[in-house]
Amino acid sequence: MGLAANPTGIKWIDSGLTINRENPDDRVVALAGNPNVGKSTVFNALTGMNQHTGNWPGKTVTNAQGKCSYDGINYIMVDIPGTYSLMAHSAEEEVARDFICFGNPDAVIVVCDATCLERNMNLVLQTIEITNHAVVCVNLMDEAKKKHIQIDFGSLQKDLGVPVVGVTARSGKKLGKLMETVGGLKTENFIRPIQLKYTAPIEEAISIVEPAVKACLGEKLNSRWAALKLIDDDESLLESMSDYLGFNPALEESVASKIAQARQCLKENGISGEALCDQIVSCLIITAEGICADAVKFESDSYNARDRKIDRILTSKWSGFPIMILLLMLIFYITITGANYPSALLSGALFRFQDVLLAFFTRIGAPSWVSGMLVMGVYRVLAWVVSVMLPPMAIFFPLFTLLEDLGYLPRIAFNLDKYFKKAHTCGKQALTMCMGFGCNACGVSGCRIIDSPRERLIATITNCFVPCNGRFPTLVAIISMFFVGTVSAPFQSFFSTCLLTGMIILGILMTFIVSKLLSVTILKGIPSSFTLELPPYRRPQIGKVIVRSICDRTLFVLGRAVAVAAPAGLVIWLLANIHAGGASLLLHCSNFLDPFANLLGLDGVILLAFILGFPANEIVVPIIIMAYMSTGSILELGSLEELKNLLLSNGWTWLTAVCTMLFSLMHWPCSTTCLTIRKETQSWKWTAVSFAVPTAAGMVICFLFAGTVRLLGLI
Repeated sequence: MGLAANPTGIKWIDSGLTINRENPDDRVVALAGNPNVGKSTVFNALTGMNQHTGNWPGKTVTNAQGKCSYDGINYIMVDIPGTYSLMAHSAEEEVARDFICFGNPDAVIVVCDATCLERNMNLVLQTIEITNHAVVCVNLMDEAKKKHIQIDFGSLQKDLGVPVVGVTARSGKKLGKLMETVGGLKTENFIRPIQLKYTAPIEEAISIVEPAVKACLGEKLNSRWAALKLIDDDESLLESMSDYLGFNPALEESVASKIAQARQCLKENGISGEALCDQIVSCLIITAEGICADAVKFESDSYNARDRKIDRILTSKWSGFPIMILLLMLIFYITITGANYPSALLSGALFRFQDVLLAFFTRIGAPSWVSGMLVMGVYRVLAWVVSVMLPPMAIFFPLFTLLEDLGYLPRIAFNLDKYFKKAHTCGKQALTMCMGFGCNACGVSGCRIIDSPRERLIATITNCFVPCNGRFPTLVAIISMFFVGTVSAPFQSFFSTCLLTGMIILGILMTFIVSKLLSVTILKGIPSSFTLELPPYRRPQIGKVIVRSICDRTLFVLGRAVAVAAPAGLVIWLLANIHAGGASLLLHCSNFLDPFANLLGLDGVILLAFILGFPANEIVVPIIIMAYMSTGSILELGSLEELKNLLLSNGWTWLTAVCTMLFSLMHWPCSTTCLTIRKETQSWKWTAVSFAVPTAAGMVICFLFAGTVRLLGLI
């Protein structure tokens, strides 16, 4: 991106992969905050990076880094995962806690939501306990103004003892003031962070341990905070503390004896184990309530009445699900009807360019097998993938992102939460399912927002039951050819949308069923509790939504599909053009698979097409066409009617069509998704399980359906 000035006076510098102070004067600044307070929006505005943000909790699941320059000082900004507390209960919260505690940032900006400041104050107070270099950034001031919430920054700053700045990150307002405040931290003399007061027994316990801790650690950590954590005996924190210090302070004789004395003191006062943690949290909450009572004023107690009225409709057990289904149908309807024309134009343009490439290879005298492999093999597959994927993604992703920015996706998770709990999984899985509609690989990456490793694995394994963008063309084509013709022309698009939505609902039901089976077999466990925050409804920034969804999602997913489709095109061409025993290898393979495929209501060609479509689901239908027509390259027929006639002449029935749709809905994940699963789980075993489970489900469902139809004599 290079250096570029923005309206706030902040200069953006290219981001680095590791925290590397190229200059000793560079300052590292951590951006902390609860989920969904606009932390990543602040990060993007400061650094000029384009990290994806969204109006639902848990977007940042790893540390993102960027650089900016303000008033001659270079800053390395680190966007750490959102967390409600530094008493970490998940891997992502541990990342956030450890960076604040042991990452030695020069400053920590704690981003808060101006519309619910008291809820955010818990993290602010815990951060202030650790570092004297904290700045409170009160974001979403525009939302607070709309809800007539007034914040007295002078009172807030006085009570906390650290600088407080109100900003509106989406428009960049006051971000320059924020960086000016961060830059002045080292020279400001007024900073006197509040010292939290706990109950008398806890304060007595701290006073017993703190002198020994201070003597042991010196200035490496805040001695009061470290003493409290040593008494509390948080294993995860103590492990991180030991890694940072190079030794375990709890094992030092001078400290260990004081810890034992402090715990005995607490025990005599009836405080031990969870009771200690409960009292610490209670003190934090009471302090937060007192600070916000002085600083936050509401003109009306009904400041969020509009949101609650909408929520009563969208999350009602009577209206919530119908609205979810109708919105899903609307998105599919717009995508299906809107993608047809641009897809045809793009396909025509790309296949016309194919003739130019063939002419070029002829002119340079290249052998026919070279032009066959590169043009009729690699390029033709790429042209098909791009023309089939790009238009629907360019429509679907912006529409879905609008719902996300509006704040509707967490309501979907809320509606589905109790059903996921019955399956012994986590309601956040609904959010990862939503991401899977565009690309299952993205859905798998999104599973990081689920705290429990067991539930994260279940969400990963079942994510491909939600059809990705690459499987939509197959489903839509089969629905249009075999089922839509039964209704009159004006209603065909609507009927197609209804059938497609029905297939999606079946995929969701399979997600629940398989999740339940996994949770009582290889991944036994009870559902974990979690806090699902319903963010306020916000007006989507349509321009940014379109740019972000196309650049961040559409082109990214398309690029990955193209990367795996190119070698697949080469392999398919070789199989179709290498002959043995008077037939191509493609035909030999399909004949070998035919007996087993018939049991599933398919044929060998269809099953082989799904196997060869492992790199990219978009090429399944073209491979079927190529195999039936015995041509050496992927073909595109002029109309769906021509394709239907080809399929019927090769033995397709309505049973074949239904089984092909079922198998398309439930079969192995594509190569990109498998590689993403391997990356996320760090295990080939769980990658294999993620491959085997949907494959087995698809085969069993197809076998049962085909067997039942044949047994009843319906075909």
